[in-house]
Amino acid sequence: MNRAKRTEMFSRWRQANPHPTTELKYANSFELLISVILSAQATDVSVNKATEKLYAVANTPEKIYALGVAGLKHYIKTIGLFNTKAENVIKTCHILIEKHNSTVPQTREELEALPGVGRKTANVILNTAFRQIAMAVDTHIFRVSNRTGIAPGKDVLEVERRLLRLVPEEFLLDAHHWLILHGRYVCLARKPHCGACPVKDLCEFKKKTDIQ
Repeated sequence: MNRAKRTEMFSRWRQANPHPTTELKYANSFELLISVILSAQATDVSVNKATEKLYAVANTPEKIYALGVAGLKHYIKTIGLFNTKAENVIKTCHILIEKHNSTVPQTREELEALPGVGRKTANVILNTAFRQIAMAVDTHIFRVSNRTGIAPGKDVLEVERRLLRLVPEEFLLDAHHWLILHGRYVCLARKPHCGACPVKDLCEFKKKTDIQ
């Protein structure tokens, strides 16, 4: 895919959604961090339902840490892998209190040192909370990047690096959100809705469908 095609694709996504953001509900960087940790292998909808009740009673590192693992599980038991996630969140809260003055760090290295935080989660926090250029490649972005031809790669790290290099600079800050939303609602895994796709004429996928 050439630069002109990429520029037009992102231009259309920006025109349709000028200020894209995550569908996780949060009020500050700490809530976003916890929500993203909880969202691994879970839907944003399920996380939002759980955190709505959790954040109403505990939305600081101190308050969640005070709940303990058992207390936190009560709020997140509807989310997949909640046992492991509860332990990671409590450990993360403890580290934030002890090492970071109860604030969310703004570097990749410090974020990835937190339990339950990998490269993708760190990228989400850096981009969404702190508005740094970062590309959090999940299954949706990996699929869209490869299927459309925007930035094909054999693994998520290769796709991340190619997106950072190939996406025109003016779109880099919000590219992650446009790509994930496109993958979530239009370019679906099993049956992409090519009939309703705003970039169908630019996409290089050869097996397009007529699904609206």
